[in-house]
Amino acid sequence: MYEYTSVNFFDMSVWRSILLVGVLFCSLLLANILKNFIPALKKTLIPNSVLGGIMLLIASTICYYTTGSYLFNQPALSANGSGIATLEMLTYHCLAIGFIAMTLRPVQKKLSRDRYIDILDSGVTTIGGYMIQGIFGLAITIVAAFIISDFAPGSGVLLSFGYGQGTGQALTTGKNFDLGMGLNGTYASFGLAIAALGFLTAGIVGVFYLNYLRRKGEIRVFDKEKSSALGMNEVISENETPMNESVDKMSIQVAFVFVAYLLAYGLMYLIGNVILGGGSNLIGTIYGFNFLFGVIAAVIVKGVLNFLTKKGLVRYEHKNTFLLNRISGFAFDLMIVAGICAIQVHVISNYWFLLLLLGLVGAVITFLYVRLVCKKVFPDYEHEQFLVFFGMLTGTASTGMILLREADPDFESPASENLVYQNFPAIVLGFPLLIIATRLYTNARNIPLAIALLAVIFAIFVALNLFLFRKFIFRKKTVGADNGK
Repeated sequence: MYEYTSVNFFDMSVWRSILLVGVLFCSLLLANILKNFIPALKKTLIPNSVLGGIMLLIASTICYYTTGSYLFNQPALSANGSGIATLEMLTYHCLAIGFIAMTLRPVQKKLSRDRYIDILDSGVTTIGGYMIQGIFGLAITIVAAFIISDFAPGSGVLLSFGYGQGTGQALTTGKNFDLGMGLNGTYASFGLAIAALGFLTAGIVGVFYLNYLRRKGEIRVFDKEKSSALGMNEVISENETPMNESVDKMSIQVAFVFVAYLLAYGLMYLIGNVILGGGSNLIGTIYGFNFLFGVIAAVIVKGVLNFLTKKGLVRYEHKNTFLLNRISGFAFDLMIVAGICAIQVHVISNYWFLLLLLGLVGAVITFLYVRLVCKKVFPDYEHEQFLVFFGMLTGTASTGMILLREADPDFESPASENLVYQNFPAIVLGFPLLIIATRLYTNARNIPLAIALLAVIFAIFVALNLFLFRKFIFRKKTVGADNGK
């Protein structure tokens, strides 16, 4: 017999999740206020979400060392002491929601053949960045595994996910290492700490390089005080439904995003629970790639809508780029602040030197690699391309856009377009790295396997760069052959 359980709205269980999310957004507002009133902070270009997350992390850590429990595990913010788990859940879901919203955006114009080549090269550059981060990260942690007892030699791949892909993937991959090592939160916090260092690298090193370019006269830094308001054509295009419909336009965009996410869950359930079986060791890996299934589902939803439009069954374009950008921005901001707050400092306190070493090496090799590629492959807009890719390969796509906006406020260069469309070739080209990461965390203590997979990553990196620098490699060979005649 069905029994109705009455809900008392004054009960703390009704409010815990709201209070937790409210604290996260309070930190965003406080970070925004501090950046507006402290010039030094404003000049760093560190995203508000990163600054807010760091402030809460400091408060949470102080709370841990004074009370024995982190701020978000306090009774007012958590059910059964699981506030950190709630933060991890937010980080996990916001990653996929952000990617889905970005993928659903309508294509504004057809691209030329040269632009397709630039986009392909951009995707190769992205994966090349992941690979070189993985090479150096694995080399460091393999050496560390010989020194530190019971340390995961393959955990250096977290440099690729923390720097290259940001908080969400760093958390997911770190938790998989925890499962492989039989731990609870150590490598999740390790990955999140690397991601936080990546954001700081983007904000500090990126700004330093921006000022260097400005002093040399290579770029003109955007003056935000003189910025103009958005025009209506930037908010809504001619063939879209009007803003004053009976259903709010934002509601429609959110509906599309969650329809795609429901489809993504269906795909993950089909593969993980039905085809592989619920007891498979790979089920965690399948659900760990929720962002990838989200992108696939978004492409399907987008394709169905485009098909219905061509057939005349749908009269207007219902997807709105401006609003979908706002949804992805919201999701990524929440993801970042929640992810940083979820770091449990005490479980990684023995690895601070290793973390700082990985962060420093990651910053240097990412800077040098992206700088070389942009100078050789994208000479017409090398500085804009560098800023957007350095920001992305140390933070997220939104971090790259923040840096780019300082030098190219109207997005006149193709760099912003490259950043958007490179996701498709990057997903295909980056799939081997996901498989390698799976092998590393399912065999988390296997040093010989980590060394072998390091060699595989190096081979892939060489192959990618042979393609990326093809014009220079084959041109030199041709010139040499002609001289021989």
